[in-house]
Amino acid sequence: MIPHILIVEDEEKLARFVELELIHEGYEVTKSGDGREALQLATDNTYDLILLDIMLPGLNGLEVLRRLGNPSKSPVILLTARDAVMDKVSGLDAGAVDYITKPFAIEELLARVRVALKLHPVGNAGSGSDADGSKDTRETDRENGIHRWKSLVLDEKKHRVTYDGKEITLTNREFEMLKVFLTNQDIVLTRDTLLEKVCGYDYVGETNVVDVYVRFLRSKIDEVFDIRMIETVRGVGYVIKSE
Repeated sequence: MIPHILIVEDEEKLARFVELELIHEGYEVTKSGDGREALQLATDNTYDLILLDIMLPGLNGLEVLRRLGNPSKSPVILLTARDAVMDKVSGLDAGAVDYITKPFAIEELLARVRVALKLHPVGNAGSGSDADGSKDTRETDRENGIHRWKSLVLDEKKHRVTYDGKEITLTNREFEMLKVFLTNQDIVLTRDTLLEKVCGYDYVGETNVVDVYVRFLRSKIDEVFDIRMIETVRGVGYVIKSE
């Protein structure tokens, strides 16, 4: 199986150069230039290796690494312009398997990539399942009652919602409506459909109650975290778009 490497680097020219070199060496490559986006990619997918810059917009590399967990499911090599001992120690303590200081020779980076892949094999990146047929992360999440949208996570079993690790307090109805949206991403849901799924078939009342709950969700999520999650489709209903 071809190793799949995630490059997280906001210097576009450098990222493109490294990408071309890795492709030339036979690797599959995904790029990101933003810390939050990279965290979501690494959460939703399994990569054989992550090349992670420290100085990033959104979230810095050390924070991304911390949120991925120690150890993360994918080995991480830090790319940094800093050469202070404490920066290196912080990165290694946070779970990185190696680091390389910029500017670097591409030959050295490729050598470190080969060593990291050999010492820390993942073996299931770039595929919907592991070599032994185990299910991918998204399917496992669904089976465990976990639903994601960007940095938002809804855990059915724990009845818990977080955004970037920060807990969001929702009522039961708000929680159920958010779950309906997350399990039907990219599908426009009418008010009647939402009312039926959240309140049940036997609910007797106006459909504008849906608008009220959507407003509550927006006030607790969209407005707090400055995002646009639930979109209005005029004359129809609402939708959460996966991209």
